[in-house]
Order: sequence, then C-alpha cells, then structure tokens
Amino acid sequence: MKNLQVIIAGGGIGGLSLALSLHQAGIAVRVYEAVREPAPLGAGINLQPTAVRELTELGLADALAAAGLATRELSFFNKFGQLICSEPRGLLAGYRWPQYSIHRGKLQMLLLQALRERIGPENFRSGFRFTKFEQRGDRVCARFRDSESGVEFLDDADVLVGADGIHSAVRRQLYPTEGEPSFAGQILWRAAVDTEPFLGGRAMVIAGHFHQRIIAYPVGKAATRGKLLTNLICQMTVQNAAPPREDWNRRVANEKVLEAFGGWRFPWLDTPALIEQSPDFYEFPLVDRDPVSAWTHGRVTLIGDAAHPMQPVGSQAGSQAIVDARALTGALIATSNPIEALAQYDAERRPVTNDITLRNRGFGPEAAMQLVEERAPHGFVRIGDVISKAELDSIAGSFAAAAGLDVETVNGRPSFVRPTQATSLAL
Repeated sequence: MKNLQVIIAGGGIGGLSLALSLHQAGIAVRVYEAVREPAPLGAGINLQPTAVRELTELGLADALAAAGLATRELSFFNKFGQLICSEPRGLLAGYRWPQYSIHRGKLQMLLLQALRERIGPENFRSGFRFTKFEQRGDRVCARFRDSESGVEFLDDADVLVGADGIHSAVRRQLYPTEGEPSFAGQILWRAAVDTEPFLGGRAMVIAGHFHQRIIAYPVGKAATRGKLLTNLICQMTVQNAAPPREDWNRRVANEKVLEAFGGWRFPWLDTPALIEQSPDFYEFPLVDRDPVSAWTHGRVTLIGDAAHPMQPVGSQAGSQAIVDARALTGALIATSNPIEALAQYDAERRPVTNDITLRNRGFGPEAAMQLVEERAPHGFVRIGDVISKAELDSIAGSFAAAAGLDVETVNGRPSFVRPTQATSLAL
C-alpha cells in the first residue's frame, strides 16, 4: 500500500475530495482535469452534515464556514406560499456538523486550493481530457489529450478513478451502449441573485409541486451590505424533448422565466422581483442515468456523477460524491489488494446511491408537496386537514434512513479514514 498510485480523471467536487483524502492517507495521486483554467462557475449547492463531516476530517472546517452559510431550516410550501412543514437542519437538528449552503464554484476553488497546496501543482494537471484506458497486468494505463494542442500521452498507475461527471468518458468505456442521460421532462432555470434576507436569512425553501416549483436559499454574503447572495431555481415540466448536450447551461432571457413564474409572489419572497433582478439565468434539463450493475471493473472504478448521476432532489449529488471519495479511500487503506478494495467500495456504496437515485425520481423527501397539491389544489386553512404530521415525518424519515442521513447514523458511524490510519500511512 505504501507505493500505491491512483490516477483521477476529473477535477470536480468528487475528484478533488478524493485526491485530498488519498493524500491524507499517504497514497500518491495525480488528477487530470479537462478544463485548462478552472473557474468558480455554477450556482448553489447544499452540503449535508454527512459530507461536512468528511471535509472537516480533511481539515477544511474553517474554510467551509468562511465560504458558505450554515443552513438552519428547510421549509416546504405549496404554490400559494402556505407552509406545509419545516424542519431544523445541521446542528439544530442534532447533527455534530453543520449543513452548509455554498456557491458550487467557491467550493470547487476551496478544494482546488487545498489540493494544490498539499500535493503540489504538478500533480493537478489541467487542460488534459481523458480519452481511454487499458488494464495491463497489475497496472492501468490511461490516455489523455491536451485540450489545446491535441497531443495525446499515457500515464499509468495501480488504480484509475472516473470522476468525470454525468458525461463520463470512463463510464462510457465501461458501458459503451448506455447512450445519453435520461431526461425527466423538466427544465431548471438557475440564477444567483442578491436579495434581502428572507425567513431569518438561513432558510432553504422549496415551494410548489412536482410539475412546477421554486427552490431558494442563500449561499453567502452579497457585495451589497446587508444582502445575501441567493441561489434561485425555477423548475417546471415541459412537453418538448431534452435539449442537446451543447445547449446545456445556455443563457436564457429573464422574460422566459418570468412568463412561467410571474405569479409566484409570496408574503415572504417576491419571486417575480428576484427573477427581474437576476443578472443571468441558465437552463439545464432534469436528467439522471439508470443505475448500473457495477462501478468497478478490475482496477477501474467510478465516483460521484460518473457513478450515480441523480436528479437534484434532496440536495444529495455533491454530498454523496464526497462520501464516495472517503469511502473509497477507506477501502484502499484497509487492504493491500487494490482490486479487492475497489470491489468492496462498490459493494458498500453502489446499493445506497442507486436507491437514492430511484427515490429521487419519485420526488424523494419532497413528495409531501405533491400530496398537498393533489389533495388541496386550491390551498388550505389548516395543513393538518390535508396531511398529518405522522405522514410528513414518515416521508422525511424514510428517505433519510435509506440514504444514511439520519442523525444517529451520521453521528455514530466510524470514520471512513481514521486519523491513526492516515497518519501512520503518511509517515
């Protein structure tokens, strides 16, 4: 294990978390990222306590606290802005770690800075796109192409990890007939906009129902004093086919979003005003992939969106990628045989994330909103007349338990990478 070498294809949240984790455990790692100059792009992301625990063990607690906001509450509303239910989050819910709302780009830059400082810039190689791999005896050889010159070169190691996202080239080699991601018939319009604090300034809100809803939560301080940078998502069912891949993340006019959500004005949030004030809206299709029978094939495995691309329900994708990274590291330091380690990681993580993927297709923990829409489409006087607290608790509790996100599991499980193990391996 002392001389183990790992190549990671992809420098997103999962790939960077894995590289930091492997380095902490004393395992040599090289990361290849297709983008030449990574930049803080994207919108908001929620990091669940289970992921914050792992980043804390990587020594990033202070950096996270400085870059993001600790989410205190998650509230569900109907399309009229009437409260369905609200639940505490993070420390207020009894976890030993906070839940953070943070700008995705800031999180990636935070991880990248830490990685460059710890493993050296020569081991983070940007501007190189993975093209294919070949397993040769006790090594795996990966081929990369320089994004500017087009020149290809080879690198080999004991293990190759595909962390290259929903369009993973590593996964495509493992499953060449899989095809494009599955389109769920919905479009998301995303923006980041400066707002006055709402509902106490630390709340995540989801309002609407399955076919049309908004998600809003602050991710950090805004440039304007007293305001918060807020992640806004407007999501709805559409009749047209999925946009082609090259149109993902395309900019759309604010008027297009306003046409669909112009009437969504609540006492606690003026959605039309936010839409008008947003500097940019970007459009994404709601997609995932069907779960596969294996992530691991010999010395090659997958993590994050390359392994389990899921719909963004329940704020799980980024958090599960970080947990993947730590679980894979723990498996690699538990045995001297990397093939056995990758198989063990697959056996432990794949069933859990496959279940989350399928539950998210059924609206996951947000299913209560759809039940309320079906039972009280014109609103209600008392939520208890529409859905009972026991039913609400059952929906939330079953998802948390299945995903390993309940308080007892997150607080009580052993560390994936015990400090004593990491320290001894690094010496």
